[in-house]
Amino acid sequence: MRKKRLSSSESGGGGGHDGGGSLRWLLTYADMITLLMAFFIMMYSMSVINLEKFNDVAIAIRSGFSGIMAGQSNAVLFTDGQISFKPSALEGDTTGVAWQVIKPMHDYINQSPAAKKTMKLYIDKRGLVVSLMSDKVVFEPGRADIKPEAYPVMARIAGLVRSMTNEVRVEGHTCDLPTKSALFASNWELSTMRATNVVRYLIEKERIPAARLSAVGYADTRPVRPNQTNQDRRRNRRVDFVILNGTQE
Repeated sequence: MRKKRLSSSESGGGGGHDGGGSLRWLLTYADMITLLMAFFIMMYSMSVINLEKFNDVAIAIRSGFSGIMAGQSNAVLFTDGQISFKPSALEGDTTGVAWQVIKPMHDYINQSPAAKKTMKLYIDKRGLVVSLMSDKVVFEPGRADIKPEAYPVMARIAGLVRSMTNEVRVEGHTCDLPTKSALFASNWELSTMRATNVVRYLIEKERIPAARLSAVGYADTRPVRPNQTNQDRRRNRRVDFVILNGTQE
């Protein structure tokens, strides 16, 4: 006697829309989980930012919008401290935009191994900052006289200052170690004298107008890193050239 042939739906076979069997939904679920995992890995990698590289990328992106624009003022910083890549509302007698002004210093720092170790270029709420490690680069430990070897890099910074009309504040900073020199009672005197000597150099050697310059010493009150290791302390001993954005009192 011939047996009745079961249909594919009755036998659970591989035909029809349910050809993968009752567990086919696992394939779609596994694909979704894989995509979610890839998405969260991507989001995590984007959240871990190298601030130094981010600054470089930000400046490079702004440069993509740049172009020579007639009537651009020398004052290239907006009052909020951001680099301007659009014409300023102020009247000026030269052409150019912020990126053209900053690019030589940016390239110098990134292309010189020595400068890359001792200099930083960044923007904060004060304005554009060129930070120069002072320890054995500009000054001898415990002294405020500018080393002759520092003149070339100081001249480069002066060139950046000269290309703008913004006021410039030279800030002296030290680490938390007490001074060992009989010339200075504390880090306050040392940091202030170092900033003052840099301002004198800019006036006397680089012919920067004195009315645009000011000097201030902060001793060890504004470290960029915790004073826990010798390397951190060396980074904190620095001179900052702050090209002010016009909002300072």
